[in-house]
Amino acid sequence: MKSSPDFLGSYRQGSSPVHRAPLALKAAGVVVFSTGLLAAGSLPVLGVGIVLLAGLYAAAGMASEAWRPLKLMWPVLLLLGAFQAFTAGPEMAVLVPGNIAACVAAARLLTLTTPVQELLDGLVALARPFRFLGADPERFGLTLALMMRSIPFLLGSARDVRHSAMARGLERNPRALTVPVVIKAVAYAQQTGDALAARGIGEPGD
Repeated sequence: MKSSPDFLGSYRQGSSPVHRAPLALKAAGVVVFSTGLLAAGSLPVLGVGIVLLAGLYAAAGMASEAWRPLKLMWPVLLLLGAFQAFTAGPEMAVLVPGNIAACVAAARLLTLTTPVQELLDGLVALARPFRFLGADPERFGLTLALMMRSIPFLLGSARDVRHSAMARGLERNPRALTVPVVIKAVAYAQQTGDALAARGIGEPGD
């Protein structure tokens, strides 16, 4: 089954300065960029942020990827913009969806230019200081790895079921759209659990 990595952003191999930048620098950049946009709440700042993002995507050799989040999210952003226009005026109708799209694009650039294992290792490293609270960084990393593998599978499953229902003229039938997805999700969870158990992971006392 094909996955749906477009929104999440799957790693694209490259040797650009953005690819080679340390994970800590890129992650801090995403946090500072997103926090700055949301705190400023300004159209000029948003404009500068969009130009900066476009430049970083171009530097990474992925200029065509810069607008993919907007392409994927436009129905939600359109509804949000309409709501903001009705409740807060035209400026907020542009600012709020624009900030969301820019923050998603920034996070997506991080995942596009950083190998998954490097991302997971970084998150596990962040969790290590919390061992004294009973945290298990290795289990945390395993959970994230399973999540990152499962989400594209489930999105791909929903897409395939929708296409199958449309081919049979059942695209408006909730049962035809939901039951197969649930069955596939349960089967996938069972297979994942069996694979973990076969490796002695998740057993009592592990």
